[in-house]
Amino acid sequence: MRSEQEVNRAIDLYSDTIRRICMIHLKNSADTEDIFQTVFLKYALSHVDFESDEHEKAWLIRVAINACKDLLKSFWKHTVALDEIIEQPSQISPDHKEVLEAVLSLPTRYQDVVYLHYYEDYTAPEIAQILHKNVNTVYTLLTRSKQMLQKKLEGDEYE
Repeated sequence: MRSEQEVNRAIDLYSDTIRRICMIHLKNSADTEDIFQTVFLKYALSHVDFESDEHEKAWLIRVAINACKDLLKSFWKHTVALDEIIEQPSQISPDHKEVLEAVLSLPTRYQDVVYLHYYEDYTAPEIAQILHKNVNTVYTLLTRSKQMLQKKLEGDEYE
């Protein structure tokens, strides 16, 4: 079990990342908070020795993604429409709101790679390691998602 100081340090460093990943997957702030707590509880109870801060961050991201997928597969899932999230009062600029809508409209398999690459600045090999995918698969997903986003933001519907 980790000390309170270790857990607080991890929360300070990675809370924004974990919340955003959860929101991308769950599209619901209540479920996001539940998974956020679950992720850091698992971290607190974990005995994993991390090689570096990047290893620790990758572990937390993987746990968050898996927890989100588990929740979405569960019988008792509760979801909120994308429109409701976008319409919530926030400080998102109209341009960022449009990009967020476009990213959230992508199929799930593209959302993770887009987020990790463009928002968290991970390279394709790092994303491949985090998501347990082949590096070429990540490059393909990034290329296709970029094409889809470009079409979406130009007003065209993608496949």
